[in-house]
Amino acid sequence: MLVLGIETTCDETAAAVIYRSSQGLGEIRSNVVLSQFAEHQLYGGVVPEIAARAHAELLDGVIRQVMDEASLNFSELDAVAAAAGPGLIGGVIVGLTTAKAIALVAAKPLIAVNHLEAHALTVRLTHRVAFPYLLLLISGGHTQLISVEDVGRYSYLGGTVDDAIGEAFDKTAKILGLPYPGGPAVERMAAAGNPKRFNLPRPMLRRPNPDFSLSGLKTAVRLEAERIAPLSDQDVADLCASFQAAIVDIIVDRLRVCSGMLRNSAWRSRALVVAGGVAANQTIRDALEAVAAETATPLVVPPPELCTDNGAMIAWAGAERLARGFVDELGASPRARWPLETTSAPA
Repeated sequence: MLVLGIETTCDETAAAVIYRSSQGLGEIRSNVVLSQFAEHQLYGGVVPEIAARAHAELLDGVIRQVMDEASLNFSELDAVAAAAGPGLIGGVIVGLTTAKAIALVAAKPLIAVNHLEAHALTVRLTHRVAFPYLLLLISGGHTQLISVEDVGRYSYLGGTVDDAIGEAFDKTAKILGLPYPGGPAVERMAAAGNPKRFNLPRPMLRRPNPDFSLSGLKTAVRLEAERIAPLSDQDVADLCASFQAAIVDIIVDRLRVCSGMLRNSAWRSRALVVAGGVAANQTIRDALEAVAAETATPLVVPPPELCTDNGAMIAWAGAERLARGFVDELGASPRARWPLETTSAPA
């Protein structure tokens, strides 16, 4: 089957066409992602209204480009998939409405994809990982531990009670005067810093449930920065290194707790899958390799360009759902919030 996927939940305007064989093999025929980096850089973060307007201006051209690159017209598609949430509601409306229009005119099924489900299933496009597996989703908007049991079957194990890990990176960067996006900037500065100089907190450490909390860590960075101001370049590097070390300790501890909870579960013999933009951080990836080795569980991470938001992951999730007969009505609603564990067959 051939599926067009549309992604507009945050600040990437993206579309892709993927092919899924009857044996479940996937192939990306085209994949275009337009970043809105320049539009949001001045504000140090994503502005929802600016993002929605940019999606409305850019999306038609992106779809035209991916269809041309795949040498297809709409009549040759088997379905049209779009991220229907969770995300910034203005952008979600733009993408889902566009998908509905194409599906209606071309008389094709509509697949309203949960953005989190797309992240959860991407590894099956790139690595053919079998169910079940454990997913660590770490991005600017999400930090969750999910047991992925099948398409449409997910068990929530733990997540952040406040900030997401990527959000904590971005806010730390802003506190320290580093450019947006903050994650890569903090990682670069941390490479030249002393991770032991500042004794920053590790919230939720050794708690029995594998939940995360990042707001206290972010506040501790701000208080340390204010205490030693004005900051030298070395001060900033040391704060970044100490912050990143705290994040690594938190992730490792939370995964160990989760591993203990699932000691007798089937996922241990399959894979630990990591998705989301924060998965590109090499220090975090090294720590995840170590945790996976402790439990003799393979660590599987999709390519960096498929860890961040993109149309291919939406198209693939749409194909996976279509293969199981899951299609949606044209009245499917956009959602700002949409917990992954509530995603199953369409209502």
